Amino acid sequence: MISHPSRHCTVELQALPSRIGQVRRIVSAQLRYWHLDPLIDRAALGVTELLSNVHRHARPDKSCVVELELLVDRLTVSVRDHDPRLPVVADAAEDAALSTCGRGLAMVAAMSESWGARPEGEDGKVVWFTLPATTTSRPQPARSPRRTPEQQPAPRRAQTHPTPTPVTAAPVVTAPAHAATAPPTPARSAVPG
Repeated sequence: MISHPSRHCTVELQALPSRIGQVRRIVSAQLRYWHLDPLIDRAALGVTELLSNVHRHARPDKSCVVELELLVDRLTVSVRDHDPRLPVVADAAEDAALSTCGRGLAMVAAMSESWGARPEGEDGKVVWFTLPATTTSRPQPARSPRRTPEQQPAPRRAQTHPTPTPVTAAPVVTAPAHAATAPPTPARSAVPG
């Protein structure tokens, strides 16, 4: 199931290797729709890592929900699964050079503004990360009239929202949904040709 209200998008899926590429494409398309192209690579990488963690570690099943939420100045990407165990970041001293697992959360932490994990009821958890959504990359209204500098609205104050407390735990990865858009209709000349 995919839902895509204007600034919120969710995708329900089984975190299987064959689905992760699909979810990356969905996330990329949704961010393009929101005019957040500069965030595509980092969001897709983070979702891939979280979904890979769900595939490797979640029990009893691999079903999960990927959610994208665009607030005033921040994109939050989260993955909810049915395994209540919070992720654990591998100890760097434990022969990290030979490790094939456990580096995903470190990568998510390095490329994101913030990240964390929290219990979700008694039978699940949510792992999330945030990316800054700059004013130049925020979506614009579909058909806004051009305004002269005198007509421009006064700048809006940035809104704040509570940020979940980051934890040093391994996140679970999932991917968000994408909204399909129809191409614009070409203009027609009123002058007979």
